[in-house]
Amino acid sequence: MAVSLDLMNPASRPVATPAAGEKASLIGLSREEMVDALRSHGVAERQLKMRVSQIWHWLYVRGVSDFADMLNISRELRELLSERFSIARPEIAEEQISNDGTRKWLIRFPSRGAGRPVEIETVYIPEEGRGTLCISSQVGCTLTCTFCHTGTQKLVRNLTAEEILAQLLIARDRLGDFPDRDTPVGMIAPAEGRKVSNIVMMGMGEPLYNFENVKKALLIASDGDGLSLSKRRITLSTSGVVPEIARAGNEIGVMLAISLHAVRDELRDELVPINRKYPLAELLAACRAYPGVSNARRITFEYVMLKGVNDSLADARDLVRLLKGIPAKINLIPFNPWPGSVHECSDWEQIEAFSDFVNHAGYASPIRTPRGRDISAACGQLKSESERMRKTDRLAMEAAMIAGHGAD
Repeated sequence: MAVSLDLMNPASRPVATPAAGEKASLIGLSREEMVDALRSHGVAERQLKMRVSQIWHWLYVRGVSDFADMLNISRELRELLSERFSIARPEIAEEQISNDGTRKWLIRFPSRGAGRPVEIETVYIPEEGRGTLCISSQVGCTLTCTFCHTGTQKLVRNLTAEEILAQLLIARDRLGDFPDRDTPVGMIAPAEGRKVSNIVMMGMGEPLYNFENVKKALLIASDGDGLSLSKRRITLSTSGVVPEIARAGNEIGVMLAISLHAVRDELRDELVPINRKYPLAELLAACRAYPGVSNARRITFEYVMLKGVNDSLADARDLVRLLKGIPAKINLIPFNPWPGSVHECSDWEQIEAFSDFVNHAGYASPIRTPRGRDISAACGQLKSESERMRKTDRLAMEAAMIAGHGAD
């Protein structure tokens, strides 16, 4: 039976629901929700605020994944927490490290109800002076942008706030970015010493189609008593879900990036089909009105360079005109070819000429260095190879079985 989903209606989007008997996770809960959870399991009212503060510290400052390691909490309470709740990390199904130091993790989450476990990909990009973690917000995607490999993977469901945060916690685990258990509080590394200094919601899925879970996760990630990432180091990228852009500014307050890629509606309708619902005029009006936008908090416009499609100097001129009056930076992204794509990457000389034109017009237009191509971790390539390999293995097994029957 086919199921039709109105993805602009939050009530109709697929969500994860806990399986019967599954322990509730404390990761991803707000402080208020954590208070309610502890209260419901008998923690004394007079202790709730202190206990939540302790647990918050162990989860998000120390990065523990076992209640037994929460050393300033009584043994009796630790046993109660372990019996009723979970803070365990999800499974890392695969880890790949690129020649350029980029890392990609295939993370497997429980089914959370009916169906099979689901997998998403998270990428860490080390650069001089910073390390950026690219986080997914959905399992699959609905947007079918023609240049994006991830867009060929159907939407399965939204990720929960816990599952969004788990990607950051796993990255910090694997990179040794949490302090040792016995490190005194005063010696815990400040934010500038971290390997994961920046996060971008640019992985699988459209973050603004999973607004509430993304909001909750990012507010926890930027909480000053926990993971403590500056909101200026958190960027949310959208393909143009216009009604949620102002909400993102008002309720989350992070940096905004727009997946633009075209300067005319007729071309953007083709490359980024959501443009048919929210055309350029509406999208750019929302950008001009984005809360807090200024020269110090510029909007990033992402522009993938497609040979003979959107890379002419006329396109560069129209791009400058289109963004007039918006404090902006334009990231030029060399297209990463993938099997079955109809596009080619622009010639390097053309990308440089495009960048020079935009620079001379007063906009920063860095050319993004392709990273992690050898492990399919580059921009637009986040589609799990494991799914393809499993299908290949299954077909090979079926072929062998058919051949065996034929021999009989």
